[in-house]
Amino acid sequence: MPLDAICLQAVVQELAPEITGAKIEKVQQPARDQVILLLRGGRRLYLNAGTNLPRIQLTELQRENPAAPPMFCMLLRKHLLGGRIRSITQPPMERVVRIDMDVIDELGQAGTRSLVLEAMGRRSNLILLDGEDIIIDCLRRVDLEMSLQRQVLPGMRYYLPPMGERLQPSVGAEMLLDSLVRENPERELSQWIIGNLNGFSPLVAREIAFRTAGADDVRIEQLTDEQKQSVISLINDIANTEKGNDFTPNLLVRNGEAVDFTYLPILQYGVETESRAMESFSQLLDHFCEERERRERVRQKGQDLLKAASTARDRTARKLQNQRREYADTLDREEYRKKGELITANLYRMQRGEKVLVAQDYYQEDVPEIRIQLDPLLTPQQNAAKYYKLYNKAKTAELYLSDLIEKGEAELDYLESVLQEIKQAESEQDFNEIRAELTLGGYLRRQNDGRKQQKRPSPYRIFRTSGGFEVWVGRNNTQNDRLTTKDADKWDIWLHVQKIHGSHVILRTGGAEVDAESLLEAAKLAAWFSQGSESSGVAVDYVPVRYVKKPGGAKPGMVIYTNHKTLFVTPEKELAEQLKVK
Repeated sequence: MPLDAICLQAVVQELAPEITGAKIEKVQQPARDQVILLLRGGRRLYLNAGTNLPRIQLTELQRENPAAPPMFCMLLRKHLLGGRIRSITQPPMERVVRIDMDVIDELGQAGTRSLVLEAMGRRSNLILLDGEDIIIDCLRRVDLEMSLQRQVLPGMRYYLPPMGERLQPSVGAEMLLDSLVRENPERELSQWIIGNLNGFSPLVAREIAFRTAGADDVRIEQLTDEQKQSVISLINDIANTEKGNDFTPNLLVRNGEAVDFTYLPILQYGVETESRAMESFSQLLDHFCEERERRERVRQKGQDLLKAASTARDRTARKLQNQRREYADTLDREEYRKKGELITANLYRMQRGEKVLVAQDYYQEDVPEIRIQLDPLLTPQQNAAKYYKLYNKAKTAELYLSDLIEKGEAELDYLESVLQEIKQAESEQDFNEIRAELTLGGYLRRQNDGRKQQKRPSPYRIFRTSGGFEVWVGRNNTQNDRLTTKDADKWDIWLHVQKIHGSHVILRTGGAEVDAESLLEAAKLAAWFSQGSESSGVAVDYVPVRYVKKPGGAKPGMVIYTNHKTLFVTPEKELAEQLKVK
């Protein structure tokens, strides 16, 4: 659900005692629409003014910062570093949060600054104000060409966004009964609530309709007088919840995946969706947004990599398909040899200029007649030589094509593994290493843009099993090679999903005997960081590292192994989060 005004109020009420009086020690801007205020005590106040899910919260997720801070980040550092948060407030039923701060300016004078988050979808913004509510700057400048109703530009006085014609729930509920009768009777109740009352998300509007009539798409004409009164009562209850701060952070989970969140129990989805209470709204938002942020990073930062790898994969697949077809044709080469021999056997009765030779096929038991096409411009001897040449050419092509097909299959397999890497990439460093890998392989052009090359490799994903053993997981093919062939000890256990692409996983044993639970957990991690992450009963092979070898000339990440055993496991995201060390 979008973070509607009531849910945003719940977040603000939760944040107020946590951040009021806190000193701002650092300011970061990991992405264009994201700002993080690092507060004394290690807390991280996260403000997102993006169009997808604008929000404010305390976060524990680590986000990688760009090498050079953006201009807006530098401006915030100039005005806010060392300041203390005086208050955090929200205008009634508005998707706007204001943080007032006491600061010391560059001249040593005490003053105030305010940071305003407007969490309004495509119109979201983050605005820095001085002590007189004059705009210092903002993430998105709005001029006359963009909006005639409201401009947001440096030097202008800040005003709240216009409310429009929608009513506050406390007022609108009293007018609802008569309005329902006058409205278009075919209009859905949930759409009426969204269009006429301020502060409700589509999820909550559908929930009101469901609790009233047992369906989230009920039309106004279908409501009885009793149900109309029930609608008023539900809207009043929600408005009173907003005033009384009686909020409960609920994460909606379906098939193990977070699909939505809200501040009240949701009944409309039935038993297939679990309503899971969380400790705080900040924890809820971290849990809900983590996977979506990772996918967005893949879409934004990995778009060129995804395009290059996909194009190379498709080109290789087409070439391989043609080679396999040509190879299949070479398997019929015996037919060419047979025709050449039949022409040679019948030279005594052939004349130059004939187009067809009708001869007896003595290669078959019943010796049937066979028609052999001839080139009338060639002599009988030249026609026989032509068929022998086709035979020899096909024989040579079989050897040549079989080698090309083997190499093509290896390349296709490698490119599929790169696509899997890109989907699992988490940080800018991950993308840089994949880019370097594709550049080294010739799939991307080398960029001479003056940027320093990445010298220090990124760390492995590290987990700790319930038995106390460390598990190292590679992030890309280059890491997989280094992990398996260099950093793993011979008595460690190597794990990998069977017949599909995934990360190399090393269970660090230190020479000790590994308990069954730790081995099972390591296998589940191998399944989670693979193409089988959404499947069940995934086959995971495991073997001591000494039985894993890398063939000479093999693509990055490609190894062979023997003496392995297999576990069948179901990957669990919760287990990966629980065991994660860094």
